[in-house]
Amino acid sequence: MWNNWFSIGPFTVHGYGVMIAIGILVAFWVADKQAKKHGLSVDIADSLVFVCLIVGYLFSKLTYVIINFQEFLSDPWGVLGSGGWVVYGGILGGILGAFVYCHIKKVKFMDYFNLLIPEVALAQSFGRVGCFFAGCCYGVETHGAWGVVFPEGSLAPALTPLVPTQLISSLGDFLIFVILYKAYNGKKYHDDTAALYLMLYSAGRFGIEFFRGDIERGFIGILSTSQFIAIFVFAAGLIMFILHHRRKTAEDATVVK
Repeated sequence: MWNNWFSIGPFTVHGYGVMIAIGILVAFWVADKQAKKHGLSVDIADSLVFVCLIVGYLFSKLTYVIINFQEFLSDPWGVLGSGGWVVYGGILGGILGAFVYCHIKKVKFMDYFNLLIPEVALAQSFGRVGCFFAGCCYGVETHGAWGVVFPEGSLAPALTPLVPTQLISSLGDFLIFVILYKAYNGKKYHDDTAALYLMLYSAGRFGIEFFRGDIERGFIGILSTSQFIAIFVFAAGLIMFILHHRRKTAEDATVVK
């Protein structure tokens, strides 16, 4: 809504950046507490957060370049220097970076994947509030009471009531964090948090896309690019969930015998 909070000389503090920073710091704090509680290495967990941030950012930008490839060909530095990036690219890139890091360190990838993925949802919740301040990821026009009017200078169209998709996404991400946090600290679904995240986030993202107004992000057929990717990410999470429980059932049956 109001992204430029205040300036000190040539330096301006932006709401978007502040919320991203807060999200990362809170995610660090929760991840450290969880790692200590469940007997995992805090150092590896912290290193994985850095790896996921760096690789995730690179992949999010790469995905944005691919989606806007024609524009990239005509103005490569303009596209690379823009604030555009794709969340799904960041998520998948972060997972890939974490997998490679765990392989190098010879630790179980799924142990740390399940540990850190709830904190990813928590960081995303703060990040979406940052989107609201900046006006990006805005919704379609609405005449309902929940419409939000952005001022001139925002990335969203000004002076037009829009669905506050950023805040809806933020609430959804926070609810996902709560579900995953409880699952990870429980017994039945402790090893399912990664699979649950992939399913819950993809389902939520698929739905909120119907209310997004920034249509320049691209489409594949009748689906937005994010909806198209969400189908495969959801399927991957569902397969992970089913395979894990089939394996667990088989192990329990062996113990009973």
